[in-house]
Amino acid sequence: MVGTVAAATGPPLQLLDGTQLSRALRAGILRLVSREEIINKINVFPVPDGDTGTNLALTLQAVLAGLRGKPDEHAGQLLTRVADAALDGARGNSGAILAQFFLGLGDRAGHLAELTVESFASAVRDGADYARESLAEPREGTILTVLSDFAAAVTMQVGEGVSDFRQLFAATLPTARSSLAATRDQLESLRRANVVDAGALGLVELLEGMASYLETGVMPAEDATPALLHDEGPAAGEQQDLEHRYCVECMITGENIDRRRLREDAARLGSSLVVAGTRRKVRLHLHLNEPRQLFELAARHGEVSREKADDMQRQQEMAHHAARRHVAIVTDSAADLPDSILEELDIHMVPVRISFGAHSYLDKVGLSPAEFFRELATNPVHPKTSQPPPGDFRRAFEFVGSHYDAVVYIGLSSRLSGTFQNGEAAAARAQTNARILTVDSRTVSLGQGLIAMRAAEAAAAGATGDEVRATAIAAVRATRAWGCVTTLEYAVRGGRVPGWLRRVADWLHLLPVLAIGADGVIRASGVLPGRHDLYRRFGRHLSRRLDPARRWRVAIAHADAVDGARQVQDVLASRLPKIEMLPIIPLGTAFGVHGGPGCVVVAAQRMEEAGAIPSPDH
Repeated sequence: MVGTVAAATGPPLQLLDGTQLSRALRAGILRLVSREEIINKINVFPVPDGDTGTNLALTLQAVLAGLRGKPDEHAGQLLTRVADAALDGARGNSGAILAQFFLGLGDRAGHLAELTVESFASAVRDGADYARESLAEPREGTILTVLSDFAAAVTMQVGEGVSDFRQLFAATLPTARSSLAATRDQLESLRRANVVDAGALGLVELLEGMASYLETGVMPAEDATPALLHDEGPAAGEQQDLEHRYCVECMITGENIDRRRLREDAARLGSSLVVAGTRRKVRLHLHLNEPRQLFELAARHGEVSREKADDMQRQQEMAHHAARRHVAIVTDSAADLPDSILEELDIHMVPVRISFGAHSYLDKVGLSPAEFFRELATNPVHPKTSQPPPGDFRRAFEFVGSHYDAVVYIGLSSRLSGTFQNGEAAAARAQTNARILTVDSRTVSLGQGLIAMRAAEAAAAGATGDEVRATAIAAVRATRAWGCVTTLEYAVRGGRVPGWLRRVADWLHLLPVLAIGADGVIRASGVLPGRHDLYRRFGRHLSRRLDPARRWRVAIAHADAVDGARQVQDVLASRLPKIEMLPIIPLGTAFGVHGGPGCVVVAAQRMEEAGAIPSPDH
């Protein structure tokens, strides 16, 4: 697709209406989005986690979605809508700052049907001030500095008599570029890495795109291939020990949010605080070690939504993987695996949402498995799980895609949830040079985890994206999972087992064994009579279904039943001589919401059939 062209010649452009401003903004956003991977590669400050380009791109793609279609001819109303869309879509430190900049533009110029250079200069000054005021600890050498320098240059040029927007951008862009170049020496982390600030680069790319459109009338193609710094180079900077591990964000809505008090309360919890928004809607961004603390604080100030928590330590490891592997593995938090394996094999996880009535949590981030089962046992409201929105998947795919050649997503069974479909939809829309391949695990919990683990082992051994996907598909066929429950109450509540089956089981004193079939559906697959020695009998039940002549990789998880899990482990270890046993872990919510407290889940993978792993010299 080629870019579209509008007439750029004619009299001086002394007024910008909504249509012209919309097209200029679209051109700027498209230019920034095309540089997403370059910006990720140089992301060093405040943390070298390689995601600033993705955050800025997603923030502005929310704006871009609102700009498509019939434009708003009223420039001020357009800026107000842009600010609202940016705030809704804001991601990361730089995304929140940029949203606050647009908010300042809209507040200053929202009443104007057309912009003059004088009103534009006033709006840009206010936007730069708004952006700076949104940070608890503003730092020079960042996007804030370039915003301030650009605003000052615009004001000076207008004061010297410039009245044409084309001339104004041509005269002020050199200042923005010089300010960007100077960031290299203003922060020690940038100087050591010999790069400019990533957020500031994103801003300059936005301005460059706007200026180019105003000058030429050429609208960039919306499907342009993302630019790359170079294909094999690792991200800039060096990994560092982080004081605060998680980058946490949420939206707060209310009638009269006290932003000053919110800022004071949040500042005590962590660092890199950004409070962007209005009295009715605030985007809150903070780096801290316990994400739940920020969500609980936010709930005291209004209704909380759009929670996000990124593990920056893991992101650093991915961004700086250098040449260790070329394929990244992404799964969702329905998968259960020991943390040590997730970290060792660089498996990236997108969290599912869990809600108990009006209270919503991020799975395994805002709510631990132990906390979940305590809530499940005491809360009369049965929890609901909801799939991550496509935007969460897209952000994950674009982030890891900027550092790897291919991304393989291992998703929760499509027969149990819409999670996999959301992942597929995001994969189709993600803007990255990396190939994104998807695999329906047809299972959940430990089974899904074992499939992701096998795929990650293939990636670590040097397999290509297609080879990793083939390994994962083979692992799907070779993986089985079962659950032993002490009651069918939770499976009935969740709709996975009919109520009549529970009544029959209670009457006959039977406890069904839940299993995930080859079709990816959870159903009863057998029964255990009575409760005496339940877990050992469950282990014997499974051992009769696992050929002792084969090599098995086995994972076990429990819902507040660690002794029961150990009993199952002992039985399987004694009966299967070729078993490879993973450490016992707490059960996650995806199966636990149906199994309830006391549940023990086992997944087994036939290693001979779980996909070939390339040799190290592959």
